[in-house]
Amino acid sequence: MQHQLKDKAAVITGGTAGIGKEIALAFAKQGAHVAIFGTHAERAAEVVALLEQHKAFPTQKILSKLVDVANKQAADAAIQEITTAFGKIDILVNNAGITRDGLLMKMSEEDWDRVIAVNLKSVYNTCQALVRPMIKARSGKIINITSVVGLTGNAGQANYAASKAGMIGFTKSLAQEVASRGICVNCIAPGFIKTSMTDVLTDAQKEAIMQKVPMGRLGNPEDIAKAAVFLASDWSDYMTGQVLTVDGGMVM
Repeated sequence: MQHQLKDKAAVITGGTAGIGKEIALAFAKQGAHVAIFGTHAERAAEVVALLEQHKAFPTQKILSKLVDVANKQAADAAIQEITTAFGKIDILVNNAGITRDGLLMKMSEEDWDRVIAVNLKSVYNTCQALVRPMIKARSGKIINITSVVGLTGNAGQANYAASKAGMIGFTKSLAQEVASRGICVNCIAPGFIKTSMTDVLTDAQKEAIMQKVPMGRLGNPEDIAKAAVFLASDWSDYMTGQVLTVDGGMVM
């Protein structure tokens, strides 16, 4: 798919590292104007420089915005700022996410609330800010990065699993609301992907994971980015309300 996103404008939350960074890079290579949202200034600057090097056309705009997307006012302001800069937003990727793992009986209210806010409330914030202009344009692609944990659950991750399962229910509901207006809303559910979140696992833990993955390996962020390009492009125009699992066969 060569330059499938030419002249499209995309926002990617959690775009300064890992999966979000790879999605931003893939979008830039496909010709999109790209804005990354994050909370780490140094990483954001590095990603902007990388995207500038790899963008497909000189006229592409590459922007970053430091914003806590769990905060509604901050998310609204950031979306408005990027809309003004790009003239529109065609594609939204909700990738911002954190983990604060622990058994439920020991989980603090703060750890529960923060994971739900960053992983799930942020999706409400960004989508609500963009739904009206997308409806007016009668087009748009919204891609929510959930997790196979949202489908299966995982001991020690009640907060994370709840947030990711909530994203799936949110996606299916919003898809029904806006399908008649030409807006597609889908999820990608990554399995175990090589990122900073999996780097902390011990070799024994990784080996245990491999036993659950028929393909016998961890995924790469690029695997998720390829799926995101597909869902952002017109190749997926007849798909909405779906959960695309990219997990090496872990969940079938």
